[in-house]
Amino acid sequence: MSPGPQVEQTAIDGLLLVALPVHADARGWFKENWQREKMAPLGLGDFTPVQNNISFNTRPGTTRGIHAEPWDKFVSVASGRIFGAWVDLREGPGFGRVVTAEVGPETAVFVPRGVGNAFQTLEPDTAYAYLVNDHWSAAAQARYTYLNLADETAGIAWPIDLADAEVSAADRSHPRLADVAPMAGRGTIVLGAGGQVGRALRAVLPAARFLGRADLDLTDPAAIAALDVDGVGAIVNAAAYTAVDAAETEEGRQAAWAVNATAVAALARLAARRQLTLVQISSDYVFDGAVPEHDEDEPLSPLGVYGQSKAAGDLAAATAPRHYVVRTSWVVGDGPNFVRTMASLARRGVRPEVVDDQVGRLSFADDIAAGVAHLLGTGAPYGTYHLTGTGPARSWAEIAAEVYRLCGADPAAVTPVSTAHYLAGRSAAPRPVHSTLATARMQATGFTPRPMDAGLAAYVAALPA
Repeated sequence: MSPGPQVEQTAIDGLLLVALPVHADARGWFKENWQREKMAPLGLGDFTPVQNNISFNTRPGTTRGIHAEPWDKFVSVASGRIFGAWVDLREGPGFGRVVTAEVGPETAVFVPRGVGNAFQTLEPDTAYAYLVNDHWSAAAQARYTYLNLADETAGIAWPIDLADAEVSAADRSHPRLADVAPMAGRGTIVLGAGGQVGRALRAVLPAARFLGRADLDLTDPAAIAALDVDGVGAIVNAAAYTAVDAAETEEGRQAAWAVNATAVAALARLAARRQLTLVQISSDYVFDGAVPEHDEDEPLSPLGVYGQSKAAGDLAAATAPRHYVVRTSWVVGDGPNFVRTMASLARRGVRPEVVDDQVGRLSFADDIAAGVAHLLGTGAPYGTYHLTGTGPARSWAEIAAEVYRLCGADPAAVTPVSTAHYLAGRSAAPRPVHSTLATARMQATGFTPRPMDAGLAAYVAALPA
């Protein structure tokens, strides 16, 4: 069996030289120019080409570039040979770094987004081919970054002097490195900008585009499909219909499914079509609470309409090749939530009844936001993660009593009651008894949320008096 493709790292981060087995005989030669199953594990990741381009060059010395484009490229030569040159034009410490190599049919090059690409033909009738993972458009071309072929700082040693080469007037006129604005990384869109998690994400993703209800109608799949995602690499969906009890009504049921399921399916289609990463914020309500702790692989078993719609959203999000489903429970952040309510009651001397037979952990919005940024920033394996506070699980009544204590009130003012007692005579959705989510998978990526008890103390201490 002949060896498969071999990958060589280069001095430019993400720029890969790929040695391709070429099988020759009296008829000519054959090679597998792109073979996803073999090449993806070698560092090319989820590169999914959508367009194939070929540049045929009749004369040796034909020189093209240096163009940094807003997509990844997989470059190869079908006939002839080239001298390839690549310059890192991305923001960051590698800006201006140069790699050169001679490339023939036996070599391919993976060129990541933002790395300037150029070549000079060394033989007549050279066919230069490249796959890209986004479609060309005039709007996309407007985001190219260009560098002059003769830039003195890059100092590329072209085999054929540029004075004698076939070069377009445009390529001769590109700016020098000192005048090049580095290509920024791909941006992020955050949906649900006004929610607790959306607000927390502003601190960790300050450059993101934040969209609220007035900016995008999530009940309109056509509006989602038309969302402007040029230059975008990820969508974080922190929007949701969260009125758990109202979801049991006819009107609420329709709204819950429209926002929590149908909209997510539309986002997943958009993410798949445009090679985006989709982050879907989900809930413990996708489980029935029958076991003390839920891991990510437990079959979905929602009890009520809200949980059913969120479970459907989880399944829809997972159809995007690049996705993170981040499940949380009992979210506490900047906005109305259980802890704020209990703190207000404590300070007013109210003696509440609070259920003691629903058990779980608080999820602090700041930790959720930091965890999402961690997943996106580290390129953790795609899939489903649970992200809540860590440490012992507590009942709602225990958390309420601790809030009272932290506020300087008597914890005994909180009266523990059963869910059945609390909801007697009310129209309410069923709740899971156990909402505790296992966080080991998230921690294995290198991110550990704060212990719930410590987070609760810090949160209450920061509340206005």
